[in-house]
Amino acid sequence: MDRKTRNELQAAIEEQIEAVSRELAEMQERAKTVDLDQPIGRLSRMDSLTNQGILLSSVTKAKTRLARLKQVLKNIDGQEYGLCRECGEEIGIQRLKALPESELCIDCAQ
Repeated sequence: MDRKTRNELQAAIEEQIEAVSRELAEMQERAKTVDLDQPIGRLSRMDSLTNQGILLSSVTKAKTRLARLKQVLKNIDGQEYGLCRECGEEIGIQRLKALPESELCIDCAQ
């Protein structure tokens, strides 16, 4: 992979880190504990608790993705970045731009 391509991927990774960080902050704000003293009905409270559980799951996934993106950013200059973990072939640039943390080429991922 040439330097220009690595620079493009680095910019894409940095953009994704910013986007995931913003989404994570928004989700964490919305996932705050449901106050049981709120004057809402029992079903509305149950809906709120269900939504909170879904949001907390999404927060966990976003934190994991953010950590992986940051790790990829640290390792982008390494010889292994951009090579499929299974077959050793280069992972497509478009795939890496969309999912920079990809460790498998499209064929091996299927």
